[in-house]
Amino acid sequence: MSEQFDAIVIGMGPGGEVAASRLLAAGRRVAVIEQELIGGECGYWACIPSKTLLRPPEASAEVERAAGVEGARLDWPATRAWRDDMIRQLDDSNQVTGYEKSGATVVKGAGRITGPGTVEVNGHTLRAPHLIIATGSDAVLPPVEGLDTVPVWTNREATTLTEIPDRVAMLGGSAVGAELGGFLHRFGAHVTIVERSATLLAREEPRVGELLGERMRAEGVDVRTGATATAAHRDGADTVLTLDDGTGLRCDVVVVGAGRRPRTSGLGLDTIGVTPGENGEIGVDEHCRAAEGVWAIGDVTAVMPFTHVAKYQGRIAADAILGRPHPATYGGIPRVVFTDPEVAAVGLTQAQAAQQGRRTTTTELDLTGALARPWTYEQNPWGHLGLLADPDQGVLLGAWAVAPMAGEWIHHAALAIRTAIPIEVLLDQVAQFPTYSEGFHAALEQLDLTDTDHGGPR
Repeated sequence: MSEQFDAIVIGMGPGGEVAASRLLAAGRRVAVIEQELIGGECGYWACIPSKTLLRPPEASAEVERAAGVEGARLDWPATRAWRDDMIRQLDDSNQVTGYEKSGATVVKGAGRITGPGTVEVNGHTLRAPHLIIATGSDAVLPPVEGLDTVPVWTNREATTLTEIPDRVAMLGGSAVGAELGGFLHRFGAHVTIVERSATLLAREEPRVGELLGERMRAEGVDVRTGATATAAHRDGADTVLTLDDGTGLRCDVVVVGAGRRPRTSGLGLDTIGVTPGENGEIGVDEHCRAAEGVWAIGDVTAVMPFTHVAKYQGRIAADAILGRPHPATYGGIPRVVFTDPEVAAVGLTQAQAAQQGRRTTTTELDLTGALARPWTYEQNPWGHLGLLADPDQGVLLGAWAVAPMAGEWIHHAALAIRTAIPIEVLLDQVAQFPTYSEGFHAALEQLDLTDTDHGGPR
């Protein structure tokens, strides 16, 4: 049995959903293939459940910091119940029905490409001139001897947990480690984060990780940077992690947040002349094209492993298929970690700018000394904002913030970087008073655009 379509989407996470919906809205005949749940990792085991779980302890902490308010109480069963509602009880039947009503052919199963424009799934052959690969990624387990002999959670188990463990060892201080570590700590677990780099969030400016580490340690999270787990074993009811300094760390469960790997194994990419990269990623051009008639979007490309990037690439690929191509641009895409306080960044880090041979100047602003908003927002306010600029071009290259609601107001810098708005224009822009966004103006005024030595070569 063979069926013909205009496009076949393999993997229905956020990127696949956007691409399929865009093609369906344009009247194309589309088949969508999903071996798990429509909505993907983000909808069931990552973004949606994690942010749902993070909000109650965040709100409780906000009450503690706000003047004249008291009495917030965390309720784990109620939080868990709302989490379950938000992830649809791990049931995608409504999504299947919705796509079928939109005209899509929905196939649940593992698709394998068998040749140009051909996919086999559940014994059926589907054909289309356009294949969109959106299969996502899998959590990576670090090479720790004996890790397979102890209780280990990836993000999936951690975001769908039913009870809060007493002691948690978090391997990795990335966004996953920082977010889940903070959530578990505030719900009563004793959390130790083990991060091999010198700071948390090692892909961001070092100062960002330093600031977040200071805040988490002050709250009671045991943050150990510059440390690596080398072995794991059971000792009675305890799991024991051995660290590279010889110390032992006892816990009930190990939660892994040590990165992800594109999910391309078994897809049959060799049949269409696509060779994955060293980490399994599919290389794409500026239109998300991997080969003639083949497109790849989302985590599987390893371009920027974020839901919002997958959705963006879904638009890019679908529009190219529809005959209205426009290149993807990634320079102004924000990166947010939903800790408390939030961490937000956009653009280049200073190290990345140096690799490009850019001359830079930087500044850091203590928001509490420059703005009124932090003081109206909470008692004992705290927050920092950093900017990276090119004094030769007179534009921003990067920005970061570790502060309340940073993920909401980082977009001011994101748009400036994306469109290369001159700093002189940004300095003439007026922000609402009192807001955290005013911090950009104050920080811009601190920038020394005449600095001829700071930041590396011309």
